[in-house]
Amino acid sequence: MPHTGWHSFRFDGIGTGWEIATPGPLPPALRSSVLAEVERYDSTWSRFRADSLVTRMAVAPGQYRLPPEASGLAALYRQLYTLSGGAMTPLIGKSLERLGYDPQYSLQPRGEAAPPPAWDAVLEWHGTSLRTTAPVVLDIGAAGKGQLVDLLAGLLRSNGVPDFFIDASGDLLNGGQEPVQVALEHPYDITKAIGTVPLGSGALCASASNRRAWGDGLHHVLDGTTGAPVRTVVATWALAETAMAADALATALFLVPAGDLERHFRFSWLKVFSNGSAEYSAEFEGALFT
Repeated sequence: MPHTGWHSFRFDGIGTGWEIATPGPLPPALRSSVLAEVERYDSTWSRFRADSLVTRMAVAPGQYRLPPEASGLAALYRQLYTLSGGAMTPLIGKSLERLGYDPQYSLQPRGEAAPPPAWDAVLEWHGTSLRTTAPVVLDIGAAGKGQLVDLLAGLLRSNGVPDFFIDASGDLLNGGQEPVQVALEHPYDITKAIGTVPLGSGALCASASNRRAWGDGLHHVLDGTTGAPVRTVVATWALAETAMAADALATALFLVPAGDLERHFRFSWLKVFSNGSAEYSAEFEGALFT
């Protein structure tokens, strides 16, 4: 709980646990609206649901009309796809499924790592219009949870709740002005922290290879140019104005030099490497334990 005496609304959505903390309890109607928005988002973007729009794309090529938030996803993913030379791609789903991170959570690889198709070879995505020329496994997991955090924040604000703190299993958004001290989870031991950072108004998102890991060194952060897990970086944190940006940039830090990202995005960051060393931006206000 970020503030003493605040009320907590906990629920499950898009396959993970959520908590929304507010000074007063959320009215039942607003709670229902929050849950309905989570269900709407999941029914469009989840590759783990048989009834989702993304699952339909995996079955047959065609023209698809997407909800309004697709415009922001398309622009952000295209920018990061270009900056990463194809390493960060919304088409990574097929590579994840090949390594066992499939809708059945089999966690059993079906062959060697393989890259997904190139964006322009199979996908035309402009705003809310998406056309595929072959079945594709779209996976917007690198930015989707953060975007849903932002959508719920907008819902709270539009219903007269200006002060709130959203925790989507470690993807955080502070809707108020009072900073909240946040622990940075140790990438090899979730019971420990490697430091802390004060989160003022804005978002803090993390990505770590230990969070969704299975088999012999397999995890969910793949390089789209090879389809194989990234080995050199083990954990990242990004602070940005929106949770969608922070979420996407936390993943991008695994794949793109931080200096390249800083030329295009306003954010601060921390990166931990597999050899135990760390790098962070000049604006990063956290404190690492020695």
